[in-house]
Amino acid sequence: MSALILGLLFVSIYSLSRGEIAYDSLYAVFAVFSFTSVVDLVIALQEDGYVKGFMEFYTREGEPYLRTAHGIFICYWDGTVHYFLYLAMAGAIHRRKRYRNLGLYWLGSFAMSILVFLPGNILGKYSSEIRPSFFLAIPYMLVPCWAGLKVFSQPRAPSYCPPNVVQEEQRKGLLQRPADLALVTYLALAAFFTLFRGLVVLDCPTDACFVYIYQYEPYLRDPVAYPKVQMLMYLFYVLPFYALATYALVFPGCSWLPDWALVFAGAIGQAQFSHMGASSHLRTPFTYRVPDDAWAPVFICNLLYAIGPHLLAYRCLLRPAFFLQPPTTTPRPKKQQ
Repeated sequence: MSALILGLLFVSIYSLSRGEIAYDSLYAVFAVFSFTSVVDLVIALQEDGYVKGFMEFYTREGEPYLRTAHGIFICYWDGTVHYFLYLAMAGAIHRRKRYRNLGLYWLGSFAMSILVFLPGNILGKYSSEIRPSFFLAIPYMLVPCWAGLKVFSQPRAPSYCPPNVVQEEQRKGLLQRPADLALVTYLALAAFFTLFRGLVVLDCPTDACFVYIYQYEPYLRDPVAYPKVQMLMYLFYVLPFYALATYALVFPGCSWLPDWALVFAGAIGQAQFSHMGASSHLRTPFTYRVPDDAWAPVFICNLLYAIGPHLLAYRCLLRPAFFLQPPTTTPRPKKQQ
């Protein structure tokens, strides 16, 4: 039934918006996904008791793992942040404007949501309740992969930095760029925090890991497996990015950083929203929630962990001269005598 509804929705959008789809086929993707975002928002509101009777059958018989605290918060994120991104990108296509930066942020956010949610469903305590509706996740994964390739293939917005500005900016050392120095310091601390929490979920026997998982973030022990998978995603993907981003802030000409900073800002924003919300939600058993006496430091650390990548992306977009390829100077032809 879900596949039939999505198919009819796609046919309706195609028949009503052929001009936009002919201009950019991603218009149909964003329109269909905006519908699923509203469905996810209704699911989240229903599970929290704000509405009743709309999606109860589906969450009970189709995807019961959406009733977990993590499932509720990814539905909230999809129904709000993703929904506005879909509307903004569809509107940009309709007006024939660029939307590459919005698309990169959405790509990172959507990819992180899927990469944590699907393995968590298979590995966690809900693995025995996998239903046929789980296979709807296959097109839900393949379509964003294709959409991500199309977004990356779009040309970047032209940069209007004069060559002399680029050369002057790239001659500055790290100590002459206090904002970049602060970001490098943040990346070093965030990398240490990422490594530490990765070791915690890998059952590191040190006293520090034992104290942290029992007194600060017991949610990392939750048998739903989402927090463990999330920390492993941070360990294997975000930690190398922090190292590469540090390199790019020290050495000029790393033109790849602005794009990937947007991707990881979206990924970490979505991940931290779901992680922070689920660790304090009533659907999480009391023994796995953040203790009241440790709530403030845990919340501040996780909030800073979410804000930092957004500041990095903002810095890359605001002053991109340091990351541009250095201008090539062509030698003047010699005068013939």
